[in-house]
Amino acid sequence: MLTRRFLCAAVPLLAASRAWAAEPTPDIIAEQDFDELWETLRDRYCFFADKATDWNKVRDLYRPLAVTAQSDKVYVEVLRLTLNELYDAHTHLSDPPDGTPRWPTFDLVVERDGDAAVIHAVQEDSAAATAGLKVGDHVTAVEAQPILALATDLMPRCLTRPDPVAERYAWNAAVSGRRREGRRLTVRSGAAPPRVVELPLSTADAEPALSWRKLDGGLGYIRIASFADAATATAFDGALEALKDARGLIIDVRRNGGGDTAVARPIMGRFIPERKPYARMRRREGAGLSGAWTEYVEPRGPFTYTRPVVVLTDAWSASMAEGFPMGMRGIGRARIVGTPMSGLGAAVFPLRLDRTGIEAQYSAEPVYDVNDKPRWQLQPDVLTRPGDDILAAGQKELVRLVGR
Repeated sequence: MLTRRFLCAAVPLLAASRAWAAEPTPDIIAEQDFDELWETLRDRYCFFADKATDWNKVRDLYRPLAVTAQSDKVYVEVLRLTLNELYDAHTHLSDPPDGTPRWPTFDLVVERDGDAAVIHAVQEDSAAATAGLKVGDHVTAVEAQPILALATDLMPRCLTRPDPVAERYAWNAAVSGRRREGRRLTVRSGAAPPRVVELPLSTADAEPALSWRKLDGGLGYIRIASFADAATATAFDGALEALKDARGLIIDVRRNGGGDTAVARPIMGRFIPERKPYARMRRREGAGLSGAWTEYVEPRGPFTYTRPVVVLTDAWSASMAEGFPMGMRGIGRARIVGTPMSGLGAAVFPLRLDRTGIEAQYSAEPVYDVNDKPRWQLQPDVLTRPGDDILAAGQKELVRLVGR
């Protein structure tokens, strides 16, 4: 990031007079960009009604720190802490510096259990899974620091009341560690003595955005790892062509961090013969939300796949990977099998601060299913237990549907 001193020197002359020609001081730039961030969220952030955050208190606490920040690093950290007050994994700096806390969830889902964090889910194929961490294990420390102290430090400071959602966010952030760094956890399993578990930063190659294969019993399987690549819809068409005779289809969006509705919607269009609604949306309007409007899926492709479909989800199905199973169910074309998802309930808007160029994103348009139920409350049709084989559960459900 350019230094604020450099940015001050780069501000163009606004008038010929000596008064206008003077460079703004760093604290003015810091003040203006902080105000832009705070005011944008004040006017456009969509979940204030669900939060315990006192947004005016946030301004009172962090604005003086932003104005007096002595370095870019400190200034960016103040902005990060400002957004952390909303305890929303969809609302954050777009590219925080290395070493700053990750927003949850990373590879573990935990709940507080006294002074420890009990594991409720472990991400498949993660460093945590490779190290043997299991559902029911207790994390007592990260980098030899007690987990209780870390979670307390990550809690928002400007709440009007205790909020278990904020506490859950902080505890999950605590076990997530820091960006682009490995972790060292102290873990207790049952009555066994605590042990130290090293979790290196993964260096595995990125999974392809889409892959497919045939399963036993004439079933098909398509894995969508991301909805961020525009080429994914075309790749899906190729997979569906190869599996068009499958008696039933599993679409796997576990460990999918989301992407663009412009990618997911055409995929949904391969399963319907006519235009259908798949979601409802709102946005900020004054102090509340606007009325809802309906989003539709258009039929697409050389043929419509009409046989049964199951969509697999887990706790790391996020954003559009939550909207896709919700939409497939909404158009009447899929059953959802797996665990509850990440609970990211809104479309996000980007924000680029005018003077420093720092970029962020924030929850702007809450999403609901066709019956107006919030996406963040979405539950699978077949709910698996922690640690269950979700693929096996999906195959079992699909066989049941095919056998009808």
